[in-house]
Amino acid sequence: MNAFIPLPLLSKPGAALIASPNRALREQVLQHLNGRCRPVQQALGGAEALAKLEKGTWPLLFLDRRLPDLDAEELNTVIHKRFPDTEVVLLDSADAASGDNEKERDELESGRVRAPAPARARSASPVVPSAQPLPGMIGDSAIMQRVYRMVRLVAGRPTTVLITGATGTGKELVARALHELSPRAAKSFVVVNCAAIPEALLESELFGYTRGAFTGAVQSQLGRIQAAHGGTLFLDEVSELPLGMQAKLLRFLEQKEIQRLGTCAVTHVDVRVLAASNTDLAARAARGSFRQDLFYRLSAFPIALPGLAERRGDIVPLAEHFLACMALALETRAPHLSAEAISALEAHSWEGNVRELQHVMERASILSEGGDTIRPEHIYFSYVHAGQPEPLPESLDTSYLKQQPLA
Repeated sequence: MNAFIPLPLLSKPGAALIASPNRALREQVLQHLNGRCRPVQQALGGAEALAKLEKGTWPLLFLDRRLPDLDAEELNTVIHKRFPDTEVVLLDSADAASGDNEKERDELESGRVRAPAPARARSASPVVPSAQPLPGMIGDSAIMQRVYRMVRLVAGRPTTVLITGATGTGKELVARALHELSPRAAKSFVVVNCAAIPEALLESELFGYTRGAFTGAVQSQLGRIQAAHGGTLFLDEVSELPLGMQAKLLRFLEQKEIQRLGTCAVTHVDVRVLAASNTDLAARAARGSFRQDLFYRLSAFPIALPGLAERRGDIVPLAEHFLACMALALETRAPHLSAEAISALEAHSWEGNVRELQHVMERASILSEGGDTIRPEHIYFSYVHAGQPEPLPESLDTSYLKQQPLA
């Protein structure tokens, strides 16, 4: 056997994860593992690999240097910090990523695909500003490269960041990237959706409470802020905070201290705060519906995310990525987009942004009925006209849907 993978790593017990967008390379790794690691799972990109690492224990990770969504060396550093028990084998497969499978096989046989030292054997290098996509994000348009650079510039600092953008633009992805690329990456990333928590419960959720602080408080409870100690607190939809809670949040940001309900004790908390809003906070502050002093405190470093219509060059790569992820989950081959389908996607307004595109691609995958091509009749935007959803494309046979009444 041509051992392009170090034999000591192959003898390591436990599970293995293979992260590469290239199917041939993943199959080569599976052949070389030859059942020595179980279970073995596959990921198409770095963000998906990171999600699998968070959900399970993976002693061994084979990581393609050419990932579609983030820089492999940077991901290697993140894994070294957050998952020190995971050994990373970086595969140098530039030609495999371009689809040249024959050349890839030659390189594998000649040993040109090599495995450097595992992540924990190398020292972590500082993150430097670049135009590489952020973890979990895809697209290399000029407007997104500016976003990537801004995130990398501020990621290593404790600065409070306000992320703005319409629904579906990826605000939480940016927040997670800021956390992953920061010195706090090994600590907690706590998300608080300010719009989802009833106003009566917000203070106890954020600041915590002691036993007997109110009816039903049968035991003491840490708040979300204290739970994020040493890590990052992400306040999503911060514009929905009531004015009274805004004042208390402002005091925390200024003093870095919290006081749980039911006690006079003050606790110092080391937390980096990120906030996001899909509304114009500056305008709301000017109208008096949001505190100006809190707005200025939160927007120490603002990052505005563009809508998908402003980055049309990223539509096709994103669509192909979503199709590939769905195909991997179903263990099928990803369909390709026809030229007509691409034209339909690029002409759409995308008011729902990247999230809408993901849903459109999921519907297209279903409507294609396992075919190898996504055609215009599979692109169903689900607009609502006069209170009624857009009908399915007429070219599809939907008669079977009417054969039996709904239960």
